[in-house]
Amino acid sequence: MRSLAQHVVPSRTALLVIDIQKDFAAPGFVMAQSGMDIQAAEQAISHSEHLIAAARKAGITPWFIRVVTRSETDSRALRRFMIRSGMADEISICRADTTGSEYYRVTPQPGDPEVEKLLYSAFSGTDLETHLKSKKIETLILCGFTTDCCVDATARDAFHRNFDVFIAQDACAAFDVKTHRNALAILSTHCATSVSVQDLITAWTT
Repeated sequence: MRSLAQHVVPSRTALLVIDIQKDFAAPGFVMAQSGMDIQAAEQAISHSEHLIAAARKAGITPWFIRVVTRSETDSRALRRFMIRSGMADEISICRADTTGSEYYRVTPQPGDPEVEKLLYSAFSGTDLETHLKSKKIETLILCGFTTDCCVDATARDAFHRNFDVFIAQDACAAFDVKTHRNALAILSTHCATSVSVQDLITAWTT
């Protein structure tokens, strides 16, 4: 079996930083106001900060992904799902031109690629796949929020698009530990390999 270092070769690897935004993780914003426990999110961001720094040092480009919603681009399926689920108000998360849609504790550097998406997957309705493949990227490492939603959707879509997918398990979070662990277990069974931030740093430095 090949070592992790052989799977995450910097020249063929990109880091996707997914939805680390104020509405999802910052005190006083949507998820915190709704009563969600954001402590795990804060811890995951700290690990993401270390991962981003290590990736840059290894020559790996971080791609900053965020969801930006607008009433005119909310899909019919999303609106109807939210109504059926009794969560119609939650569709207003990360609205364009609000501070809630801004990055939280992570900041792209000049020249870092950014992708704005409308739904869960970073590939849905975006040109992310085209840009990654134009740069000969074969392997994706994912961090961010939430493990069971946007990270999950992006991981599955990446796998279907023939990328090797790794989840930085301690740089992701859900709003409860059980959901986070279950999401990792399911992804690890079907399409993505779960690794720690320290494992990745070690792979890039030894």
